[in-house]
Amino acid sequence: MRTRAITAVLAVAALLSPAPAQAAPTSDSLTWSVAPSGPKGPNGRPALDYKLDPGATVTDHVAVTNHSKRPLTLRLYAHDAFTTAGGGFDLRAGNAAPTDVGSWIKLAQSTITLPSSSRVVVPFTVTVPANATPGDHAGGVVASLAAAATDGAGNQVSVDHRVGARVYLRVAGPLRPALSITGVEIGAATSWNPLSLPRVTAAFTITNTGNVRLGGTPSARVEGPFGFGSRTAAANAIPEILPGGSLTTTIALDSVPPLVRESLTVDIMPAPADGRPIDPAPARAASQHAFWLMPWPQLIIVAAAAALLLAWLFARRRRNHRVQAALAAAERRGREQASATLEKEGTS
Repeated sequence: MRTRAITAVLAVAALLSPAPAQAAPTSDSLTWSVAPSGPKGPNGRPALDYKLDPGATVTDHVAVTNHSKRPLTLRLYAHDAFTTAGGGFDLRAGNAAPTDVGSWIKLAQSTITLPSSSRVVVPFTVTVPANATPGDHAGGVVASLAAAATDGAGNQVSVDHRVGARVYLRVAGPLRPALSITGVEIGAATSWNPLSLPRVTAAFTITNTGNVRLGGTPSARVEGPFGFGSRTAAANAIPEILPGGSLTTTIALDSVPPLVRESLTVDIMPAPADGRPIDPAPARAASQHAFWLMPWPQLIIVAAAAALLLAWLFARRRRNHRVQAALAAAERRGREQASATLEKEGTS
């Protein structure tokens, strides 16, 4: 059996939610939690949140609680956070060195052994470098337990069960709140039922190009020439995108009139993720694109109707031609018969 080292995050509830959370049970029913704390125990804060000047230092605490009925030894560390492609909050892998706020946090202990059903308060310091960039920096303080497991291919892997408390640190200085929309991909699903209008989808990437964590609700609008047939829709609200982070989302617009040449606009009005006003206020981000939306079912019906009309006109013309030819022939025969009758009467 081959052996390889793999670090996986199986229990990150506290990192994905701003409220303190308990780690998911491991295979041997070990559970623990991490929460912002005062010197005597948890104090109800949803996250470790600071606003500091460059060069400043602050001391704080986290409470690590063993909810198991057996002793537990955990590794304690701090790391940098990032926004996942789906819009979640996560930390870098524990075997990588932090380069941002995770490297500014120094814990009093790197490992901790907890008796069953016990709690320990661990102090730590946050020291902001003198050259730290202004704006928001995010990370987490983690208590992790590495365990051996076997993957589907039979390889021995190391799984890092971890849970922690979020860290949000705003370094004083000029703020630049900004989001951008890129990578817009437009798709259309057209039913062959002429009474069913197409469904247009817009997939795009939202990137935080500023230095403040932002949220917002993306929306999309499709309209035909001169604004006819306008349709709008909104995606789920995005609670948070960290500076430098990005995520991909999709918006679907139903019953869009197929007016051949359409215009799609996707936009988002940035909002402060923590609800606090930002100066300067962020501006709306938008991206506009033209695309073709052909009414194929309706065109086929029109073409079929036109073909039937032309066939009917052609058949009618042929029928009229035959009738006229028959009338002309009958008239010609009548004249011939009349002429023959006059000749016969003249000779008698």
